[in-house]
Amino acid sequence: MHHDRTSRRTLLTATAAAVAATAISSTPAAASDTAAAASTAGTTAGTTATTTGDESVRGAGRERLKRLISRMSLEEKVGQLFVMRAYGHSATAPDQVDIDLNLKEMGVRTAAELVAKYHVGGIIYFAWAHNTRDPHQIADLSNGIQRAGLAQETPVPLLISTDQEHGIIARVGKPATLVPGAMALGAGGSRSDARKAAQIAGAELAAMGIVQNYAPVADVNVNPANPVIGVRSFGSDPQAVAGMVAAQVRGYQGAGIAATSKHFPGHGDTKDDSHYSLPTIHHTAEQWEELDAPPFRAAIAAGIDSIMTAHIVVPALDPAKDPATLSKPILTGVLRERLGYDGVVVTDSLAMAGVRQKYGDDRVPVLALLAGCDQLLNPPDLPVAWNAVLKAVRDGELSMARVEESILRILLLKAKLGLFRDPYVSHKDVDRTVGARAHVDAADRIAEGTTTLLANDSGLLPLSRRTHRNVLVVGADPASPTATTGPPTTVIAKALTELGFTATALSTGITPTQAKIKEAVAAAKGKDVVVVGTYNVSATSPQRTLVRELSATGVPVVALAIRNPYDIAQLVGTGFGASVAAYSWTDVELRAAVRVIAGHSEPGGKLPVPIQRADDPAKVLYPVGHGLTY
Repeated sequence: MHHDRTSRRTLLTATAAAVAATAISSTPAAASDTAAAASTAGTTAGTTATTTGDESVRGAGRERLKRLISRMSLEEKVGQLFVMRAYGHSATAPDQVDIDLNLKEMGVRTAAELVAKYHVGGIIYFAWAHNTRDPHQIADLSNGIQRAGLAQETPVPLLISTDQEHGIIARVGKPATLVPGAMALGAGGSRSDARKAAQIAGAELAAMGIVQNYAPVADVNVNPANPVIGVRSFGSDPQAVAGMVAAQVRGYQGAGIAATSKHFPGHGDTKDDSHYSLPTIHHTAEQWEELDAPPFRAAIAAGIDSIMTAHIVVPALDPAKDPATLSKPILTGVLRERLGYDGVVVTDSLAMAGVRQKYGDDRVPVLALLAGCDQLLNPPDLPVAWNAVLKAVRDGELSMARVEESILRILLLKAKLGLFRDPYVSHKDVDRTVGARAHVDAADRIAEGTTTLLANDSGLLPLSRRTHRNVLVVGADPASPTATTGPPTTVIAKALTELGFTATALSTGITPTQAKIKEAVAAAKGKDVVVVGTYNVSATSPQRTLVRELSATGVPVVALAIRNPYDIAQLVGTGFGASVAAYSWTDVELRAAVRVIAGHSEPGGKLPVPIQRADDPAKVLYPVGHGLTY
């Protein structure tokens, strides 16, 4: 049972007063400057202006934040630059396994100790770090972290962040509302729906104390073989992606949290994954301007609060071939000077292989700051990274002015978000906002416009309960992005059953064995139709064999792509009767696909990417904008 708290303002006031009382004899100016910053921040809460354009943080407010910075120790200043993971569901009382992980990786027991020791400016939540069990727990964790921030000698609240892109990347699961992901929204084509989805997601994150979301993705997915972006992108048309990005920036920030467009200067045309290697983008400067730049320009014009860098090499923008995260020509020369962006720049995770190949873990954070980054996200070894930045400042490699420039941007963002005024959340807000019926209904409505009918040559769809009542659902069951949805075959079968069909689920896996294929073929006997959930089908995938052998039984087959829409190119000639693209295997998108398959809604989605022929990639099988209707 969750007990509601005293008012958020009371909690902040009490904490700030206690801290100020203990510090006033030694640092009265620091205490007064913190209070002044809080007063300034209170006037900016709930606005959607950019951090540098908001009049209320100009002039006197900016000067107060500068005075607050001047009262910080060097260690406190360096800490503000870091955004770090912390294991555990609680800021002060995590499970023993999480205490052990924190001690092993950071030398502290808890998130609160992490804040006290390293003065970190932010913490990022992950499901695998056991931060996101349920909405009330998340709210308590956020409040505990903010208490730790305000208990420091120089009280400063934290930017609590996560990757809640929706679709295939989400850290917070049900009962929070899960909305369609980027490519599904791109297929829907409605900027209004994209904005509404972001407003819903942003409001629910804010209610749990998560104030910075690493979304929307601004990469233009022009490479079907891209292993890391794919359906995380809105599509392959730069202008269409730009419109969706701007809509989501306004949605998230209108809900009171900071949005983060990523991954600058554009990760859409690569065949390598920067988590495991250092990709190279071979676009010319002109191609970059035409293909990659528009979504970032649109985000900046929409007032984006933060932009995340990419661990990619773009020789046309930096002949030195440094990763963009560490490239001054790219981050300062292009992003800051050419595009005119002066908000917060956050690195992608510094634990990723793409940024660690050319330089050591002690050099990466220093080079990132020299390049123009403000926030250093999740280094693999915080003590090494933190001490390296300290040393660089003490040795003069990093000027104090450069460090304080970044801290000011970070504090301006905290002020804009109202964190100095009140960083706490309440259980009442969680109950009122997270997973609200209106949000869930809106997510379902938005998803209905995203499902794309790619092929229906035989007129198999929509299915009729009179002729195709008995349904077998087979296919891939990838793990849920949040561990709270799926498995897909079960969700599809249940949704069909709720619509009056008799549906049976049989998981055959992403790489079905011959034995599993035979089991599926046997199960198809006596069925009226088979729905096959496909997942990233390649030329050598046994999923092709599954579809072919099921089709050979004479039972009609519906191929439902539950991730990339490109699957159909590899299934040509396998005998399927209809093909549908859902763009993700989360429940909201699968339910929408089932409603289309069953004829309860029209297939409104249009391809936001072209699908090339598998036998001749130079030719297009289905163009952008393709999508059948009933």
